Amino acid sequence: QVQLVESGGGLVQAGGSLRLSCTASGRTYVMAWFRQAPGKEREFVAVINRSIGRTYYANSVKGRFTISRDNAKNTVDLQMNSLKSEDTAVYYCAARSEESFGFRPYEYAYWGRGTQVTVSS
Repeated sequence: QVQLVESGGGLVQAGGSLRLSCTASGRTYVMAWFRQAPGKEREFVAVINRSIGRTYYANSVKGRFTISRDNAKNTVDLQMNSLKSEDTAVYYCAARSEESFGFRPYEYAYWGRGTQVTVSS
């Protein structure tokens, strides 16, 4: 059983930056960030694999967000720049022990509790 703990959320003005971090209690292969705004379904944000650090991003965040990981520390970060009000959501770290990428919540077995990101306009 892998436990995930997120940190780094908060309140920021539009155009600002935040960095989220997630620490896993064990080894994982693919790690991702999802987000869920009030009244909306949880949606994919970014994903990275363990072996070569290949990444994929949702179109809505491409060019503004960067996902990275430190395998030695079992951590994954999400650097968020040029934040917009529509980025406001609870951000969740997720992990899977398979090497294939996943882009839907049901593909992930391990989840953090989430961290709130609020962008004021």
